[in-house]
Amino acid sequence: MEYKISNRLKIAAIVMIVLGVLGVGYGFMDSHKYETVKDVEALLKSEAHHGDEDATESHGESESHVEKAHDDDAHGAEAHAEEGHKVSHEEHVLHQIHNRPYSALYVAAFFFFMIALGALAFYAVQYAAQAGWSPVLFRVMEGITSYVLPGGILVLLIAFVADSHLFVWLKDGVTEVGHENYDKLVAGKSGWLNKTGFFIRGIIFLAGWSVYRYFSRKFSVAQDNADINDNRNFKKNFRISAAFLVFYIYTESMMSWDWIMSVDPHWFSTLFGWYVFASMFVSGITVIALVTIYLKSKNLLEFVNDSHIHDLAKFMFGISIFWTYLWFSQFMLIWYADIPEEVTYFATRIADYKLPFFGMLAMNFVFPLLLLMNSDYKRINWFVVMAGIVILCGHYIDVFNMIMPATVGDRWFIGVPEIGAILLFGGLFLLTVFWSLGKYPLLAKGNPFIKESEHFHY
Repeated sequence: MEYKISNRLKIAAIVMIVLGVLGVGYGFMDSHKYETVKDVEALLKSEAHHGDEDATESHGESESHVEKAHDDDAHGAEAHAEEGHKVSHEEHVLHQIHNRPYSALYVAAFFFFMIALGALAFYAVQYAAQAGWSPVLFRVMEGITSYVLPGGILVLLIAFVADSHLFVWLKDGVTEVGHENYDKLVAGKSGWLNKTGFFIRGIIFLAGWSVYRYFSRKFSVAQDNADINDNRNFKKNFRISAAFLVFYIYTESMMSWDWIMSVDPHWFSTLFGWYVFASMFVSGITVIALVTIYLKSKNLLEFVNDSHIHDLAKFMFGISIFWTYLWFSQFMLIWYADIPEEVTYFATRIADYKLPFFGMLAMNFVFPLLLLMNSDYKRINWFVVMAGIVILCGHYIDVFNMIMPATVGDRWFIGVPEIGAILLFGGLFLLTVFWSLGKYPLLAKGNPFIKESEHFHY
């Protein structure tokens, strides 16, 4: 059964991209309305004058409570450089305003990239486990994973262009003793945290993931055209999937340290790689379910039944609980130990990001728990779609919470730059995925488990 991307979907994706570019462009223009400290002084006075005294006071209080911890955070290096250089509050706010459009771009770019990478990991697990229920979904998974390479390149390009707007350890002089930006702790990590190493590792990660994706897709399609008793391509896919999963679990952890955790170079968590993995895994599975339901609504996947949707929803539910377990393990140990250089991560987020911080917990744990606990609801397409939308919004805010506090501090807002970036990368994601889906038949008919999968009932 062939699929061809519809003109309506193409136009919708292109409109999203155009609106996204305009939104992102507006974000950069708006941030550069403030070029000097005097501009920021005028802004702060204007905010106070327009009835924001209470908000300003509450921010002042939260700053006083977490000031010491925040100064030891990623951008605290500015305030506590070894030579005693003191950055004024206005200068700090100016940096935050200029950082915002880069951060909005990076959050959206990483979010859509991690969906594709999570789907790739799930796809590899299905092959390595020789799962009998999922082969009817392989073409959908292969379509989604087509975004891994372009999505990863875009993340690295934004990181390259944003430079110290995202990663404070890329500032001039941060490793030079005597320089006003010198940071002893960051200098001690410079063997790992340096621009050359960052991009070499990024290219290696992306190359490894993309090579697996290319050959797995190639063997999957070749198996369709092989003789009925010739399973050599399936066996090749099984072997490379098992090897890939070993490569993936190492590189995904290192990627999470580089691409996410290093925006806060003074903070670290030994659970962070697993935490990011759970987020991308559940996001990838959720998009597999949403794309499957969309294609099924177009009468294109008649071999997919309610039991397949039920199993995808079961994974959405299960990995959401796993994500919550990891979130709580990381939070509880750090909060209870109350070590200043560790607890600052959560102290600043609870002080300045209450709504996204606690809202994310509700969307990523409470809603999936309530919506998908009942087995019957997992078979109702619109119910799974509703749960999926909540999960995806929750994990976008999760990535937002990981990046924004270190780069924009309490100057955050989900406005035109953030929505523009979501539209831009969402449009690119849709075009890439649905164009890829149209390249080959939607049924991997040569897979030796395809009959078992077509007749799967739970």
